[in-house]
Amino acid sequence: MTKLCKYVDVCISNEEDAKDVFGIEAENTDIYGGKLDKEGYKSVAKQLMDTFGFEKVAITLRSSISANDNDWAGMLYDGTDYCFSKEYHLHIVDRVGGGDSFGGGLIYALLSGKTTQQAVEFAVAASALKHSIEGDYNRVTVSEVEKLAGGDASGRVQR
Repeated sequence: MTKLCKYVDVCISNEEDAKDVFGIEAENTDIYGGKLDKEGYKSVAKQLMDTFGFEKVAITLRSSISANDNDWAGMLYDGTDYCFSKEYHLHIVDRVGGGDSFGGGLIYALLSGKTTQQAVEFAVAASALKHSIEGDYNRVTVSEVEKLAGGDASGRVQR
């Protein structure tokens, strides 16, 4: 992976990937006990950027309450600002595709010209919604993601 990283503009990772692949570990974090320290993730993002020269580093933040209930958030570092999304409490229907939805949402948001904060909010909202859908395909629309990212988690039917 190290040889490929010179071709990467935006790195999308989680704490396990950074540790297992590159030996970069989030300090003061226990992924099994559900204890996440945001400062540790800032350090991981900065180390990844400094080591490989990425333009941006995105990290997903999952706190496992149980196999079916998780808290879910993300961080996007642009070399200046560490932007953390709001945290969602998820009752998981299907986890498969959740990371892909985060990545796809992030790519869409960045290519659409969203700010760093808006991009991480959009990516996490897209992924949070995917966790509520069975199967590996995220069947939500951009407007549904934007609504959740904007703070409307009411679940009210829109026609």
